Amino acid sequence: MPITDILERNCQLYGDDTCLVEINPDIQETRRVTWKEYELIEPTQMSNYRREITWNVFNEKANRFANLLTSRGIKKGDKVAILLMNCLEWLPIYFGILKTGALAVPLNFRYTSDEIEYCVKLAEADVLIFGPAFIGRVEEIADEISKNRLLFFVGDNAPSFAEDYYGLTANCSSQFQQIEITDEDDAAIYFSSGTTGFPKAILHSHMSLMHACRVEQAHHGQTKDDIFLCIPPLYHTGAKMHWFGSFLVGGKAILLTGTKPEYILDVVSKEKCTIVWLLVPWAQDILDAIDRGDINLDDYELSQWRLMHIGAQPVPPSLIARWKEKFPHHEYDTNYGLSESIGPGCVHLGVENIHKVGAIGKAGYGWEVKIVDEKRNTVARGEVGELAVKGPGVMTCYFNDPAATAEVLQDGWLYTGDMAQEDEDGFIFLVDRKKDVVISGGENIYPVQIEDFLRAHNAVKDVAVIGLPDKRLGEVTAAIIEIKDGYTCTEEEINSFCHELPRYKRPHKIIFADIPRNPTGKIEKPKLRKIYCSENLVAAQNRA
Repeated sequence: MPITDILERNCQLYGDDTCLVEINPDIQETRRVTWKEYELIEPTQMSNYRREITWNVFNEKANRFANLLTSRGIKKGDKVAILLMNCLEWLPIYFGILKTGALAVPLNFRYTSDEIEYCVKLAEADVLIFGPAFIGRVEEIADEISKNRLLFFVGDNAPSFAEDYYGLTANCSSQFQQIEITDEDDAAIYFSSGTTGFPKAILHSHMSLMHACRVEQAHHGQTKDDIFLCIPPLYHTGAKMHWFGSFLVGGKAILLTGTKPEYILDVVSKEKCTIVWLLVPWAQDILDAIDRGDINLDDYELSQWRLMHIGAQPVPPSLIARWKEKFPHHEYDTNYGLSESIGPGCVHLGVENIHKVGAIGKAGYGWEVKIVDEKRNTVARGEVGELAVKGPGVMTCYFNDPAATAEVLQDGWLYTGDMAQEDEDGFIFLVDRKKDVVISGGENIYPVQIEDFLRAHNAVKDVAVIGLPDKRLGEVTAAIIEIKDGYTCTEEEINSFCHELPRYKRPHKIIFADIPRNPTGKIEKPKLRKIYCSENLVAAQNRA
C-alpha cells in the first residue's frame, strides 16, 4: 500500500494525539528551567520555543497543500522540490505532495544557488517550495528557474518572486480526494551526498518508502508510547526513515533544531523522549561535555530514555564503550544504509549484539547482503570485498542517468562502493569506501581502521585519514586530527601512540586541523584531499 495510507489510518486511530513537536532552543526564554519546572509552564508561554500538531492537523495541512498543487495543474508523476530547514511544516508538505501522486524531491539545505538550480533541473521539478533561510540563494536563480515552474514560500512576507504558501493553503479545503497510487508508482527523488561532484538523483517507489517503515519498526520495536527525538535534517533519508518507524505505529516525534549537548539532554528530559538517533560527533560532544563538567546528568530526567542508536558513518567502538559508562541502562544499536537503499537498515547490528560494536551487523529485515570481488564474485569469509545489498528498498534508478545506474545496479543487487569483510560469526565490518582505500607501495591500507585506532587517544576528538601522493610509494597516509577542547597534543605523542599499529599502517604525516563533516555527519574527505594533496604536491615540487 502507499505510505499515505498510514497517515489516514493514524488519523482514524489517534487523530487528536500529538504527533509532531518542533523545538527551537535558540529562541526559547532566556531563563533556563529544570525539567520539574518545565512541567508547570503553560503552553502559551512557550509559543516561540515549542510548536506542536496532532495527527488530524498533520493530515489537514497535507490535504490543503495537495489541493493547492492540484489546483495549479500538478498531477501524478510531476515533481515538487522541498528546500526547508527542519520545521513543523516539512512533513505535512512532503505528504501533501505524495497524496497527489507527485514525487517529493527534498534538497540539501547546504546547497549553493548553483546546486539548487542543478538539482531542480535534473529532477525536472515542476515546483520549488522554500523557506526564509533560502531567499537569497533562490533569488539568484529565480529568473532562470521560475520560467516553467512554480515557486512557493513558507514564511512571513513572501519575496516578490514567490507565492505565499500560508495564504494560499489557508484558502484550500482540508479534505482531499485520494489519488490512486500503487506500490510500484514513483514516490520520491533523493540526492546523493555529491562528494565527488554534483549529486545524483535517486528515484524511489512507494514500495521503498513502505519498506523503510517496516524495517525501522522491526529493528527498534517502536510502540505508540515511544517518543522519538529527530535532530538530523529531514531532507536526508536517514532522519526521515528512522522517523518512519514511529510514523508506522502512530508515535510522537520531536523535531529539535539544534545539536548542542545541553539542548539534546534538555529535550530528552522535558519531552520524555525514549529513542534518540545521534551522529558520531553529537554523541562525542555529549560525552566530552560530561567529562568537562559542563553537564551534570543529575539535572535531567533520563530514566525513560531506552535506546540510543547511531548511523551514517562507521562508529568507533571506543565511543560506545564511553557511552555505556555514562548511560549503562541504554540499549545501543547501529544501522548501515545509503540513500540508494532508502536510508538506514539494509545492514543492522541489533541491540542484542552490543558485544560486536564496530560491526555494522548482518542483513537487515527483508534484505540480502553479499561481499564480492572486482568481478562481482562472492569472496570467502574474512576476505575484503565490495558490499552489495538487495531488497524492496533498493532504488529504481539514478533518474535520467542510465550509465550511472548500470554501474551500481545489476540483477536487483546494489553495489555500494563500500569495502567490507565478514567475520567468523557472520557479522559485517566496514573496511572503507572503495574510493578511499590508500594503496602505498602496493599495500592496501584502509583508513577507517587507522581512524578507529586514533580515536581511542584521549585527546583526539575526531580524525580523518587520507592518502597523499608520493613519488616512491604512490601514496602515503596522512592523519588529520582534531583535538578536544582543553587538550593539547603533539606529533610525537601521536607517533608514539601509533607504535601499536603495524608499521605500514602508521600515518606518514600528522596534521592538526578541524575535520569537516556534511549535515549527515560524514567526513568530507574530498575537501581534505583538495587541501592537503595540493599542499603535498607543492612541497614535493619545492624539494625537487
